[in-house]
Amino acid sequence: MSEKNNLPASDSIREAPYKNPDLAVEDRVKDLLSRMILEEKIAQMQCVWNEKNDTLLDEKGNLDPVKASQSYPEGYGLGQVGRPSDSGGGKNARELAGLTNAIQQFFVENSRLGIPVIFHEECLHGLAGPDATSFPQPIGLASTFNPALVRRLYEMTALEARSRGIHQALTPVVDVAREPRWGRVEETFGEDPYLVSRMGIAAVQGFQGDGNYRYKQNLIATLKHFAGHGYPESGTNCAPVNVSERTLREVFLYPFRKAIQEGGARSVMASYNEIDGVPSHANTWLLRKVLRKEWGFSGYVVSDYYAIRELNERPELYGHHLAKDGWEAAVLAARAGVNMELPEPDCYRHLVDSVKDGSLDVSLIDELVGPLLDQKFRMGLFDEPYVDPETAGMIATRKEHRQLALVAARETITLLKNDNNLAPLDKNRIRKLAVIGPNANRELLGGYSGKPRKVTTVLEGITKHAGDSIKILYHEGCKITKGGSWNEDLVVPFDPEEDRKSIAEALALVKQADVVVLALGGNEQTSREAWDLNHMGDRTNLQMVGLQDELVDAIYETGKPIIAFLFNGRPLAVRNLSKKASVLYECWYLGQETGRAVADVLFGEYNPGGKLPITVPRSVGHIPAYYNHKPSARRGYLFDSADPLYAFGYGLSYTRFKMSKPVLEKDTIKPDEFTAVRVDITNTGKRTGDEVVQMYIRDRVSSVTRPVKELKGFLRVSLEPGETKSISLDIRPESLAFYNIDMNYVVEPGEFEILLGNSSRDKDLQAVVLKVQS
Repeated sequence: MSEKNNLPASDSIREAPYKNPDLAVEDRVKDLLSRMILEEKIAQMQCVWNEKNDTLLDEKGNLDPVKASQSYPEGYGLGQVGRPSDSGGGKNARELAGLTNAIQQFFVENSRLGIPVIFHEECLHGLAGPDATSFPQPIGLASTFNPALVRRLYEMTALEARSRGIHQALTPVVDVAREPRWGRVEETFGEDPYLVSRMGIAAVQGFQGDGNYRYKQNLIATLKHFAGHGYPESGTNCAPVNVSERTLREVFLYPFRKAIQEGGARSVMASYNEIDGVPSHANTWLLRKVLRKEWGFSGYVVSDYYAIRELNERPELYGHHLAKDGWEAAVLAARAGVNMELPEPDCYRHLVDSVKDGSLDVSLIDELVGPLLDQKFRMGLFDEPYVDPETAGMIATRKEHRQLALVAARETITLLKNDNNLAPLDKNRIRKLAVIGPNANRELLGGYSGKPRKVTTVLEGITKHAGDSIKILYHEGCKITKGGSWNEDLVVPFDPEEDRKSIAEALALVKQADVVVLALGGNEQTSREAWDLNHMGDRTNLQMVGLQDELVDAIYETGKPIIAFLFNGRPLAVRNLSKKASVLYECWYLGQETGRAVADVLFGEYNPGGKLPITVPRSVGHIPAYYNHKPSARRGYLFDSADPLYAFGYGLSYTRFKMSKPVLEKDTIKPDEFTAVRVDITNTGKRTGDEVVQMYIRDRVSSVTRPVKELKGFLRVSLEPGETKSISLDIRPESLAFYNIDMNYVVEPGEFEILLGNSSRDKDLQAVVLKVQS
């Protein structure tokens, strides 16, 4: 017999201690758990996403009370509702706030205990919804080397989302991207664990603030994908990750640990992949021993979408085959420590029976449900579950949000080449400018994007900035793929013969121009999350897709100077373009202010100062190409250089900088002591500009092999012409520590090279030696 027949009368609930906002959260959770029946607990571990259309909403994407009552007749409640922004009709901020209020009211008033739901959204580089501000993809944000800016941007995202009733962001991605064939590189902060950790901490702090959520301006941040997701075998999404425990801890777990212990992240998403034969959603060592016991994580773990089902098998996709069915998959995930299944009620529906037949103990369920309730109390959802639609509408139109997106786009742009100082262009010396290329007149946002109120293209930005003084000649030149939208499953290459005709037409315009601006690279289909067999995004090579190199060759033969802007989600092996363009910028995806930012940089209104957060290899055959490799890993190749095309940390400026010889505050320390390295940096040019001072460390002799260098500190500095600033970067015990031969995390006595400069290239670094005494 169902426990429903024994439910207490609702009057006895109204005065329950968990309803008292003055009571400590821990006591409220304990009281509520004691009142919940098993079915209510399991309901808190489930979510609806696409199913909300069948269970909650009418054909216009509004709450259907009759349908909702029929779908949830028992009054058990629900844990989460996924992505309300994708509800029908493309709701603006006010309308979405009204929808989340209506759904929230239904669950509060139509469940026995009045437990509110959490709404989650994708917020990778802005809220993925209508009328939301879209800033650069994370790989671009990492190029800024500016954690303070990243924090401000995610504060802005949190404000926009929370005002609409959203409580949890499935962001940030703190995977370390060591496989450029992987289509999700754009979602990451790059290849270096230290850089990823600093950007991840900034994102978490932007989302969560001080963690009190008292002003309804912050969200729960979700670290993903835990763990190792950024180094998949063969570069294909969700493939096994084959690394040692030492590498796993030092490279792939490090950003998660720092984002939890320093950033205070409250949620973690387990990853699809397996490590050493154990998928993350069934990995007790990873989710319990490391995450909770070692790191002290007290938040909750959510599954990646459908990943618990994959412990058995997802039809027509793949399966790990640890479980024979969804029932066993649920048991494995629960035992491992996955608190909530996303995105639909599936395997965790079996947990009620798993407890009743003795496969799981109810105490385990309480352990998993407790953190879910804890965050709902801390968010204030039991006390003030609703938002003001008018406030949401006003926040969506704030001009300062658009301005901040422009700042981020400009700081992202990275200058890789500038022969003869061709850039920036002097408008007084140019009569005709050809703007050519498949990315010149299209929206360039990348994956997991919303629909901003305004998006500027490269062509629009340049045309507006040029005004009447320069005649703009535009042609697409060639295509990358037909369509090119991230959401289009089928990727259709363009007809080469049609492209060659188009190239010929473009050349007629090029011959009339003084200078050519080329907008090339990739599109949202050629680098994206491969989530299904009919929606691919990983690649076997890193060349530009289609006839883009033929377009480059044809323009080069005209003798016209080429200024190239690359837009792409992963590093591209652009040897040919790098050789033939006089000026080359890496832009990644710049967000809604693409056109304005490109024009500001092209015409010198802004001096680019971005740095590469990931190595650009010469070819796919140079993978792995990450800079922080072991000493024996890059010995050389027959007929080719082992060096990258462009190195991690590299980026030029329109001005020049000079660094003094670095000096250590103390050149001899003990393993538990701190020191710092100081350097003076001077802008010796004629323009204001930004430089990123980078500190790398190498352990000269160690009990296990160490990387040739590792980034351990950085600072972006803005300098006026002739200005000098003194920079100090801390060297902490953790800057020198690693997992030794016995797998203990220690600082070994010996000598360490402290390397200061403006990129990871040896020729851009100066060394000083630090001694650590036992």
